[in-house]
Amino acid sequence: MKLFKLQTLKSFWALKPLKRTLQGHPGPLVSDVYSQYESVRQGAQEIPKYFNFASDVLDKWTEIEKARRRPPNPAFWWVNGKGEEVKWSFEELGLLSRKVANMLTNECGLQKGDRIVVVLPRVPEWWLVTVACMRAGIVLIPGISQLSAKDLLYRLQASRAKCIVTDDRLAPAVDTVAAQCHTLETKLIVAKGSREGWLNFTDLCKNQSAEHSCVRTRLQDPMTVFFTSGTTGSPKMTEHSQGSLGFRPLLSERYWLDLTPSDVIWNTSDTGWVVASLGSVFDPWAFGACIFIHNLPQIEASTILNTLCRFPIDTLIGAPTLFRMLVQNDLSNYKFMKLKHCLSGGEPLNPEVMEQWKSQTGLDIHEIYGQTETGIICSVFRGMKIKPGSMGKAAPLFDVQIVDQNANILPPGEQGEIAVRSKPLRPLGLFSKYVDNPQKTAASERGDFYVTGDRGVMDEDGYFQFIGRYDDIIISSGYRIGPFEVESALIEHPAVAETAVVSSPDPLRGEVVKAFVVLSPAFSSSDLESLARDLQEHVKRTTAPYKYPRKVEFVQELPKTVTGKIKRNELRNKEWGRV
Repeated sequence: MKLFKLQTLKSFWALKPLKRTLQGHPGPLVSDVYSQYESVRQGAQEIPKYFNFASDVLDKWTEIEKARRRPPNPAFWWVNGKGEEVKWSFEELGLLSRKVANMLTNECGLQKGDRIVVVLPRVPEWWLVTVACMRAGIVLIPGISQLSAKDLLYRLQASRAKCIVTDDRLAPAVDTVAAQCHTLETKLIVAKGSREGWLNFTDLCKNQSAEHSCVRTRLQDPMTVFFTSGTTGSPKMTEHSQGSLGFRPLLSERYWLDLTPSDVIWNTSDTGWVVASLGSVFDPWAFGACIFIHNLPQIEASTILNTLCRFPIDTLIGAPTLFRMLVQNDLSNYKFMKLKHCLSGGEPLNPEVMEQWKSQTGLDIHEIYGQTETGIICSVFRGMKIKPGSMGKAAPLFDVQIVDQNANILPPGEQGEIAVRSKPLRPLGLFSKYVDNPQKTAASERGDFYVTGDRGVMDEDGYFQFIGRYDDIIISSGYRIGPFEVESALIEHPAVAETAVVSSPDPLRGEVVKAFVVLSPAFSSSDLESLARDLQEHVKRTTAPYKYPRKVEFVQELPKTVTGKIKRNELRNKEWGRV
């Protein structure tokens, strides 16, 4: 099964820093896992038809671990800041995940291809369910822990999920909509107590057998579906396969993380985002590294900094908001135990923040760029020259170009749309499709390219710079927010006749949600500040709280085209001072 050309991958080995890193970790630590795929990486053998990350990667690391050919790092290390700690070896991860796989199949009646919605904070059970789904061939649908009842209803109905796993905080919200979800058969709760109508995850798992035969999955079989926001309509279901998530890191090696079995990586991403799958599951475990997780009920600078001082974390992944928050502290008061590699993605990072972090810690911040549909397609690799404002070069496996509206490749220095070549061979790592939406899937292609909807420019050295978005997606603190979702929530309020939502600059979050509101003729208010707060609270109650408009401006009318479409670009340009 040949999905891509290996020329890009081969040329990548010309990067001296990466070659040095690879040569520094030779022998069985890597070859025992990767040797069977070496000929594939060299282009001498086709990609295998069957693959399962649990059996072909995780269980291989268990064998290496048993043979004592891996450093004594745990595979998974979780803390909650209150004294609780969980450490699993690959063998323990395998045993526990098999028990969960048996629970999902035997107790919940799930079969290969069935879908399960998992909405959990950063707790160990999320990782167990993720691996268990791989073993059983169940399609995982992660969700962020801030979803509202309305968000949950849409996801359960659209996905036709048969099971949901969540905690006691969100269980009441699920109960309010469960009767409207006709495919939902089982509700699993991760909690110390019981709840009527729910199966207790921990209690049920205890009695399961640790023997489980991993199902045979094809490379193109669906593995995970992510809900991703758009500018119009409801979030789309973006499907990734065993190949695009699980097999991809075996071909692209260490290109953005550069991890070894001795390393400990901490990715602060919410479990509902694709970055959690990439940076907290597949890529680190492909290399046998230890995944470190802090429960992080709130993202606080003191918690992040103290954790870096207390634990031997080598690699840190965080949104630009995290680093903006951290540099506001006197970092000379903190001595990081082992940190040597920092990465940031989700939105552009201000060059001044990179300079402040470097001057106070001596560490560079390496930017990464990608989408739910693509994973990481650009990165500043370790050892590369860092150009402030640049998100690096194209990652292996991806032919990234700047194209015009006719899919013609533009020369360096000319602005256009960031695109990934998808024809004649689709790169491994690119999403399979938008589930139940062939029109959107087709619309994402232009000529021989998948188009990202983001504007950018490439320089003579092959470095890419993000300019802005063709669409109106708002990225605030790394969260993708579709204006349609916020507008839909606002319009439900009796005071709102019409509204338009755009991004607005913010020194900490990069950009925030701003709502322009036209009041209903039947509604008047002399206290607009109080009304603005009321609208903000309304949005928090109606949809996920992170989507609420941090800025509200009341206007007499909204700018529109002759056909009646709201000119959001005009509002956005005004906000960003581009008028």
